[in-house]
Amino acid sequence: MEVLICMMLILSLDVKSTLAKSQRPPQVIAGGAAAAVGRAAESVQVTRPPVASPLQNQLIFADQRLEIVYPVIQRFKNLITSDPLNITSSWIGTDICKYKGFYCESPPDNKSAIALASIDFNGFQLSSPTLVGFLDLLPDLALFHANSNNFSGTIPGNVVDLPYLYELDISNNRFSGPFPTAILAMDGLSFLDIRYNFFSGSVPPELFAKDLDALFLNNNNFMTRLPDDIGATHVEYLTLANNKFFGPIPRGIAKALSGLSEILLLDNMLSGCLPYELGLLKEAVVFDAGNNNLTGPLPFSLGCLEKLEVLNFAGNLLYGSVPDVLCGLRNLMNLSLSDNYLTQAGPVCMRLIKNGVLDVRKNCIPGQPFQRSVSECAAFFARPRNCPYMNTYSQVPCWLPNFGTSAPELAPSPS
Repeated sequence: MEVLICMMLILSLDVKSTLAKSQRPPQVIAGGAAAAVGRAAESVQVTRPPVASPLQNQLIFADQRLEIVYPVIQRFKNLITSDPLNITSSWIGTDICKYKGFYCESPPDNKSAIALASIDFNGFQLSSPTLVGFLDLLPDLALFHANSNNFSGTIPGNVVDLPYLYELDISNNRFSGPFPTAILAMDGLSFLDIRYNFFSGSVPPELFAKDLDALFLNNNNFMTRLPDDIGATHVEYLTLANNKFFGPIPRGIAKALSGLSEILLLDNMLSGCLPYELGLLKEAVVFDAGNNNLTGPLPFSLGCLEKLEVLNFAGNLLYGSVPDVLCGLRNLMNLSLSDNYLTQAGPVCMRLIKNGVLDVRKNCIPGQPFQRSVSECAAFFARPRNCPYMNTYSQVPCWLPNFGTSAPELAPSPS
């Protein structure tokens, strides 16, 4: 009887175990080691729910370099306070190369590896109180573009430790504080755009000696003097507009910045006379120094800027004549000299006025419409006006078919 009872109990336990196994939800078991673990778990007859194996839950990345930056990205995602375009909804899973705004390439030190090489957040409208702990912890990053977001705080000091970063664009955000001096130690940087932020204070003169292709500092609150020794760089685009830069345009500008294609100095507090050396900026296509306190005559050397298309000196204190050598530039499309105290324009310049290329409104040129009043012009010239190196203003440092290497004498200022 006891043997029969024991056999019945054993049979009952086997039936319960079988029923328990048949009522579990089906599981998808991966092959290899995970499959072996799964089969081993099924052979143990227990009544409690099975516990998932660590191997099943482990995240698999295409490269260890991506595994390293994954937690950095996820922490930054948690810092995002506003994401109106739902950008971060794609920042899930292990395929970082498919996250919106993230791009992968092989790093320079290992062509067979896959790494996060560039970030393009332009126009994403993301908000975050800082980039510290994100930008500076992406070791393979070469390009970081984040134009038109609402990032704030300061630039991480450790950004200098990113060996491949050569383009940094954080324009049109809400960064503040002094100029991020860590940038000065970034030897590989060739493109810097920090315009339309709230940076303030001085700009280190060493910045102008860095080997940059493009430097955009406009629309901040920088208040600094342009260094007399501006350094030497092959920068092609220099934009300092809408700040508080003061002092004269350095005489060494052409030697230091000989490759300049576009220079924007408008809406600052620059003063002093225009240097003759501006005519040596042979690559200049756009030169804009409007709305400053620049004074003196226009150097005839400007007639040597053969590639020049746009020249703006409106809103300054210039006087004297508009040189025909300047108006004779073949590529000139817009010459704005309004709101100055110029007194004369030659016949070539008169043709440009007629064609709408040259704007001389609000000057002191007899016979031209929309000029300053006689009393206003007289009050300006009542004070003595003079510039150093006056003998250079009529010199032309190039051969011009109709002028040779010199130009007519400067017209005297009215007394």
